[in-house]
Amino acid sequence: MKPLQAAVPLDPDICWPVLLARDARFDGRIFVGISSTGVYCRPVCSARTPKKEHCSFFPSAAAAEAAGYRPCLKCRPELAPGLAPVDASPALARRAAARMEDGLWQCSLEQLAAALGVTGRHLRRVFLAEYGVPPVQYLQTRRLLLAKSLLTDTDLPVTQAAFAAGFSSLRRFNALFQQRYRLSPSALRRQKEGPAEQERITLFLGYRPPYLWDELLAFLQKRAIPGVEEVCGGVYRRTAALLRDGERCCGLFEVRPEAKKNALAVTVSAPLLPVLAAVLARVRQLFDLDCDPQEIGRRLLPMNRLQDGLCRPGARLPGCFEPFETAVRAVLGQQITVRAATVLAGRVAASLGTPLPDLPAGPRFLFPSAADVAALGAAAEDRLCGLGIPRGRARSILALAQALAEGRLDLSAGADPQRQLQVLLSLPGFGPWTAQYVAMRTLSWTDAFLYTDCGVKKALPGRTPKQLLALSGPWAPWRSYATVNLWNFLETKKGADAR
Repeated sequence: MKPLQAAVPLDPDICWPVLLARDARFDGRIFVGISSTGVYCRPVCSARTPKKEHCSFFPSAAAAEAAGYRPCLKCRPELAPGLAPVDASPALARRAAARMEDGLWQCSLEQLAAALGVTGRHLRRVFLAEYGVPPVQYLQTRRLLLAKSLLTDTDLPVTQAAFAAGFSSLRRFNALFQQRYRLSPSALRRQKEGPAEQERITLFLGYRPPYLWDELLAFLQKRAIPGVEEVCGGVYRRTAALLRDGERCCGLFEVRPEAKKNALAVTVSAPLLPVLAAVLARVRQLFDLDCDPQEIGRRLLPMNRLQDGLCRPGARLPGCFEPFETAVRAVLGQQITVRAATVLAGRVAASLGTPLPDLPAGPRFLFPSAADVAALGAAAEDRLCGLGIPRGRARSILALAQALAEGRLDLSAGADPQRQLQVLLSLPGFGPWTAQYVAMRTLSWTDAFLYTDCGVKKALPGRTPKQLLALSGPWAPWRSYATVNLWNFLETKKGADAR
């Protein structure tokens, strides 16, 4: 097979020990192409270790495929965790990748670059440096790998799997699949195809261990908006609505842990299949599956010198599925209890949201969109106040909705947290705590430190906010994780005191 584009391998002397150790810390960070078999694997693959002279190492699955390798059927590269944005140039490339995977790239590369505030030439350069391939080729690989996962883990018909993965042409999908993987899509199936109409499918998303699932789920459970989301029996479940080609796709999904696989199982209802890639991208962000817990733990473990147990490896940053919903929830939570804010958010969903028909008990409302609230104009304040929301916070919610609807504020995948933070701070009722909390959860900003937060002050008593901010300096750029660790510490202590 002729390589699609020259992909520069990584240094084998650095990567070889990782492969020998099957080091999970590097899962998703490097991929190994094996010339004797023509496949590429994750470093954690359980197959027999190949000879070093047969191995080439790549920074992404797309780069390995560009060099002519096809994905391993045993370790399944499509299940590898991704990379979280942190540093400048890599962060730009990863923000662009996030935008593509969230289904937001339905424009030219120049328009994508403009949305990220750079030139198309610069975006191509940093993307090639980070992933080893240009953006178009990266997107093709992501779609192929999602289709491969659908063919392996579900019994969807090939045609439906192709469209769910983002392909608009079955002929193009079959040709590309055959070219890259040297087998037909139907040959990959392990089971017979099911009926074209299926109620739901289940796929798996990998992560790097350790993963403090119970702590993250407890956080989400306390803040779950009644009628929109729920946590029951260790499973997270919610409604979702996303656009594809101008059509709104609405349905339900649920997430549960598969600890033995270092993965989460995501079950998606049939109406969401046309936007499946975007749903999975948002689930990755919601549950922080691209986190590198080893690197973060290394930087934050010195917190335990202040008090034992302040930092536990595996803490995850609670993300969000719908940014406007999360931002509204943050505004409602100002100066009241978590429970009271949750009740108010449920009233907003029931009053201004959209009910989904024919659903059993549980989540059945779609939270109103920013466009929905902005369209109400000044009447939105009165509607919100009628639900028991103070006038000042109703005004903040309307301003937030208008900023998002008009494009002045961007809380979607790939947006620059620092730039959007300044826009948030310009909105009425958005102080540093609210703005940083929103940026942390909606934009996966890793370096927010809520030094005025009550929980942070309780976990680190006897210090002024200024002293807390100074104390957090060495924890950058992972201060959002430091904040989460402090919250987890308080919950653990509260549970111990109750016993």
